[in-house]
Amino acid sequence: MNLAVDTSSSVPPYEQLRAQIAGMVASGTLAAGTRLATVRQMAADLGLAPNTVARAYRELEADGVIDTHGRRGTFVRSASTPGPDLRDLVADYVSSARARGLTCAEATRLVEEQWSG
Repeated sequence: MNLAVDTSSSVPPYEQLRAQIAGMVASGTLAAGTRLATVRQMAADLGLAPNTVARAYRELEADGVIDTHGRRGTFVRSASTPGPDLRDLVADYVSSARARGLTCAEATRLVEEQWSG
């Protein structure tokens, strides 16, 4: 895995790591079932505190990108498609945004603002 964290960036290191791993999974660079380095190993490799890597992993797990299996390790999730409950929420949001006259770009901007805020 080719990961890098820019400590001079205004983006927190955990978010840089989270975004890079999520992007690699989305692009297929990291295939389903791929085992990720342990928190300690990833922290040592990138020169980060273990808590920084642990936070990135927690957020990736909350986003459904990875699964942690205790001592077995952390793996790229095999089912990366959103469940029906999430699809229903998205459909409700799109319907509501359209009813208020928002364009796709405007609705997406609102999501991005919430995501990063």
